[in-house]
Amino acid sequence: MIKNRLEKNLKKLQNWSQKYQIEAFRLYDRDIPEFPFIVDKYKDYLIVYDKSEAIDKEKNHGPELIQALKDLFQATEDKIILKVRRVQERDDKYTKLEEKSLKIVVKENGIPFYVNLTDYLDTGLFLDHRPTRYTFKKMCKDHQFLNLFCYTGTASVMAALAGAKTTSVDLSPHYLQWAKDNFDLNKIPLHEHKFTEADVLEFMEHAPDWPDMAQKFHTIFLDPPTFSNSKKMRTHFDVQKDQNFLIHQSMKLLKPNGTLFFSCNKRDFKMNPELELEFKIKNTSKDTIPIDFHDQKIHRSFEITRK
Repeated sequence: MIKNRLEKNLKKLQNWSQKYQIEAFRLYDRDIPEFPFIVDKYKDYLIVYDKSEAIDKEKNHGPELIQALKDLFQATEDKIILKVRRVQERDDKYTKLEEKSLKIVVKENGIPFYVNLTDYLDTGLFLDHRPTRYTFKKMCKDHQFLNLFCYTGTASVMAALAGAKTTSVDLSPHYLQWAKDNFDLNKIPLHEHKFTEADVLEFMEHAPDWPDMAQKFHTIFLDPPTFSNSKKMRTHFDVQKDQNFLIHQSMKLLKPNGTLFFSCNKRDFKMNPELELEFKIKNTSKDTIPIDFHDQKIHRSFEITRK
């Protein structure tokens, strides 16, 4: 059963991935209830996220899935990486799991990025934001582009390749260096772009008062974690509770005719109606879920402009 579904999904995605030079995609997304796993394919590596906490151990079909992957891809043990996906997401990117440092380069729409397949829960490339990143590649010519909670800077790379001047902000020096490495990989001169290590909430609080930042940006990408209680951050954070602050402060940094791309992966996120009265808000969630994702609630996304 599971092997047939994997074969069906691969047949659907193979020509698409080759046509658009996509070397990292979601092969299986909990399609079958008895197999509550996620399988992401990175070149010839397969990452299996185990979501089966609620299933009795004797009913765990993980070994059957692993064997199906081995048979389908002629994959050896070292090519299959098993991870346990907990309830908390996105903010887990800061939690180190291992020290194997299995780093490879994968292409997305022909653009190369570094990924680390073993050391963290996430690899450095959020596959669900592939369509949004490609939007920046198409639309950001001559833009000033701001990437908040920038992670490994993949969205900034796409904007920079379009001709934008980018500013990337993140709390982690490790991920900012990873972002710079992605810029170097794509031969983008670092001196033309800014990389700011900061508590993003503090940055957003103060940046609108800085003369060189107020209403500076044509495009802003804001993809915060669902919540965070990081000791490095000034305050606890919850995207539902703090959305007014996030959006109001971002709009202060946006040019009058600019666009804020706001996204989060809180599955039951609801936009505050007060914000919809104040700004023009377009729900783009359905349009930004890539074809390789079975889960249509993987993120919620919006394009926000001034009325």
